[in-house]
Amino acid sequence: MNKTALITGASSGIGLELARIHAGKGGDLVLVARRGDELDRIANELSERHSVNVDVLSADLTSNHGVEQVMSFLSEKGIDVHYLFNNAGVGGYGYFHERDLEKELNMIRLNIQSLVELTHRILPSMIKRGSGKILNTSSTAGFIPGPLQANYYATKAFVNSFSNALDQEVRRHGITVTSLCPGPVKTGFEDAAGMVGSGLFKNAATAHSTAMKGYKAMEKGRLEVITDGPLKFAIKGLFPFTPMRLVLKSVEKLQKIK
Repeated sequence: MNKTALITGASSGIGLELARIHAGKGGDLVLVARRGDELDRIANELSERHSVNVDVLSADLTSNHGVEQVMSFLSEKGIDVHYLFNNAGVGGYGYFHERDLEKELNMIRLNIQSLVELTHRILPSMIKRGSGKILNTSSTAGFIPGPLQANYYATKAFVNSFSNALDQEVRRHGITVTSLCPGPVKTGFEDAAGMVGSGLFKNAATAHSTAMKGYKAMEKGRLEVITDGPLKFAIKGLFPFTPMRLVLKSVEKLQKIK
């Protein structure tokens, strides 16, 4: 039986490219996103091209019942998840005190709460089986604070820390957890986050190249992969030795919409 990957946020961007990569390797899929019509189109494309089984579920993971809906779907279909791609996420641009509070809370629910809950629900079957791989889509934003995206950067800091610690806990059970930490990526994120015109996306990477680097890192069981070379150098080689006030001012300046 083909190993099944569950992918959240699978209707576009990195999630869609992860689905294409996994299907290309002969793996079955469970695709989760809010846009059901788009998921149906993707399922037809991948099943016809690669002769794999693709199940789709339209679910809102910001709701209190979103993850439960996913688990009920898996139970009804008798699907055992071998690869978990926690990819769904959202950002938001602006000064925190000026942004809508409900949007900020939804960001936490999607970027953190649903990721934690889904991982907690899927892990027992992986541990029982003695194998499994988890890829959490995080961001280089998780390594530094981000003025003008304060909440988003903080959620990704959580994802990085959670992923690293969890990998240490479950590696003894034959399971690995990898955090995918891209820089800016052309996924439509800048539109959804209200960041069109920001200097951050001037030289953004493609979703496919980012997904491929993440998938390969997951296969090797790496702890994390920072896909942007210059940003990796800055994060690991410069920022630790730079006064935080200077880092904060630089990030705010870079993110300002011109």
